[in-house]
Amino acid sequence: MMRCFSVSVTFGLVLLCSLVCVVSGIGANWGTQLSHPLPPETVVNLLRDNGIQKVKLFDADYGTLRALGGSNIEVMVGIPNDMLSSLAGSMKAAEKWVSTNVSKHISSNNVNIRYVAVGNEPFLQTYNGSFLKTTFPALQNVQSALIKAGLSNQVKVTCPLNADVYEAPSGYPSEGDFRTDIHDLMLAIVKFLSDNGAPFTVNIYPFISLYTDANFPVEYAFFDGNAQAVNDGGTNYYNMFDANHDTLVHALQKNGYGNLPIIIGEIGWPTDGDQNANMEYARRFNQGFMSHITGGKGTPMRPGPIDAYLFSLIDEDAKSVDPGNFERHWGIFTFDGRAKYQLNLGTTNSGVLIPARSVHYLEKKWCVMKPSARLDDPQVAPSVSYACGLADCTQLGYGTSCGNLDARGNISYAFNSYYQIHNQLEAACKFPNLSMVTKTDPSVGSCTFQIMIQPYYGGAGRREPIGLVVGFILLALTIL
Repeated sequence: MMRCFSVSVTFGLVLLCSLVCVVSGIGANWGTQLSHPLPPETVVNLLRDNGIQKVKLFDADYGTLRALGGSNIEVMVGIPNDMLSSLAGSMKAAEKWVSTNVSKHISSNNVNIRYVAVGNEPFLQTYNGSFLKTTFPALQNVQSALIKAGLSNQVKVTCPLNADVYEAPSGYPSEGDFRTDIHDLMLAIVKFLSDNGAPFTVNIYPFISLYTDANFPVEYAFFDGNAQAVNDGGTNYYNMFDANHDTLVHALQKNGYGNLPIIIGEIGWPTDGDQNANMEYARRFNQGFMSHITGGKGTPMRPGPIDAYLFSLIDEDAKSVDPGNFERHWGIFTFDGRAKYQLNLGTTNSGVLIPARSVHYLEKKWCVMKPSARLDDPQVAPSVSYACGLADCTQLGYGTSCGNLDARGNISYAFNSYYQIHNQLEAACKFPNLSMVTKTDPSVGSCTFQIMIQPYYGGAGRREPIGLVVGFILLALTIL
């Protein structure tokens, strides 16, 4: 998922607030782009143990939805952007999708589906208009299919949008309006949502403003009240969330929909992959956000409770890094369900995050650079490039958790990441005359050399990664 923001430097783009009803607790986004995902049942137990009563999905994976059955966790099920065209062009396709992915799970598996998210940030400017003609028709067809299935009162459609769909030319929330190039389309969608009692869902990320603009005032991203207030006609804004949220509220009001419910589809802070993506900033932001919304005060333009989903529940090591290396590190839990930092969601008696239970790991062994291997060996560069290209080296680099490793440490990290992602296969630690397996943990300080969890294949049994042998043949040819 890419996140791009076009609001003024002063405000960037942040999050939204729900107007209509009090929702108990915070929700979480459950993404599944991992090389070694936890079993869905383990994740559902993780949600329940931490008192998280709402979950937002990015697809309608059968195993995930089946695991949520009987949990009473409210579910927002997702339709990926690559399905919008087929659903927009065929009512039958929409009806079949609703029957398979909504009706069946509600009636047979007792899944508490409350929303269908049609697309995901489809109007991002970086998509160059790819989904402008299909998103609204798909939204309409899915709604019609829900009506036909008799579910339209129980299940509402929505369309998670990036905050770049609205803007404030001079940076003040009161000037908020929808982006000029999609203004008419946005009004049609907003009217449709309003007519059907559905919410406006928006994803807002103060981190991205900090990432893309070196001059962005750091304190304005957080909720501590340390930032210089921005005065908008007598209304003071002390953090980017409130200001950006109210930019949307003004956009809705300006166009006659000031009471439309708002859901914050995604909000969070990554912990690695960039100098501003670290544990302390992530804890500070997420805890600040939780404290900010717990009292039900809301924002200056929308007093009241805020309906929000943290992004995200678990790190995803297979996500695209096109937006930045931080994309794989948004979780409040690591890939294996360990809490990254102290965070009180206000949902448990302990006031701390509770880790996943019954997680099974591979053997405690790592792939590292041989002590006898030379740094100037001509095979080093192509080997590291190959390993990082098929594994995850986003924790390497300036300002990251492994940024202080020396050259040998960087090479070892790359080799081990490849080795672990390939389930510690012997062939995955055969970088020519460079690598060896060790049972001594090479982790240093804040830099952890991971051991992967045992692979989960939905009951299909263990399967080894396809193409590993072919990959090493290609590597050998590259080196030669």
